[in-house]
Amino acid sequence: MTSFRLPMALLLGLAPSVAFAQQRQGQEWFVPGQNQGAAGQRPAQAQPQRPAQAPSRPAPAAARPAALPPGTPPPAAVIGIVDIPEIQRLSTAFNQVREEIERRRTRLNDDLQREQNGWRDAQQALATQRAQMNPEQIRNRERELQDRITDSQRIFRNRSQAIEQAAQQSLVQIEESLGVVVRQVAGSRNVNIVLPRPLVIMNEPAFDLTEEVAQQFNRTLRQVTIPAESDGSQPPTPPAGAQAPGGAAPARPAAPAPAAPPAQQPARR
Repeated sequence: MTSFRLPMALLLGLAPSVAFAQQRQGQEWFVPGQNQGAAGQRPAQAQPQRPAQAPSRPAPAAARPAALPPGTPPPAAVIGIVDIPEIQRLSTAFNQVREEIERRRTRLNDDLQREQNGWRDAQQALATQRAQMNPEQIRNRERELQDRITDSQRIFRNRSQAIEQAAQQSLVQIEESLGVVVRQVAGSRNVNIVLPRPLVIMNEPAFDLTEEVAQQFNRTLRQVTIPAESDGSQPPTPPAGAQAPGGAAPARPAAPAPAAPPAQQPARR
């Protein structure tokens, strides 16, 4: 077994963008200077002439590739089956990451809701006090409120990105450790091909390695080092080897937090 690719459940998906192209068909163009027919009549269009077909020639016979010398035949297939979702359900480390990421996202949503309520209260207070302020004071208050909204959006955006990266880094540790365990269990049974259960229509129980892999995985990795939570004052630093923006992202254990809403301009009189 030379490679292992863990089909982790995509619990945070990326919505692909879809572009719709429209084509205009049958559009007529007016070209000045051409001879026009009778009024209200279109000139007859010349029928294109078909080019003369060259006499068909028989296709040359494809050259047969040279035969290679006989190589070493592959070993007889010994197949094992692993249920990744079941291993995730039983994994102490995976549940630790999922619960911690969900806790951070819940706190982020609560903080965002409180901040939005603060924006709304500040706008209402400004609208009430306009009659007692001169134009310069009104402009200063509007500028202060706009700066507060802009700074808050930046902070919440940085916090959301930090949670994303913490989930990715944690699941990379789980994926690497689980790959090692699958190889160990497969090697102990002389298995040289491991398939995920969704690809198998039917199998005998003796082929299933799920329970043994889950037990060994919990003995090997009971907890994961999750990066510390960021306060959002600085943008998160992408980890080494991270996927560039727009590329496929690894699996994540929680749904994305809603992005901060666009800044609402204070009402002007």
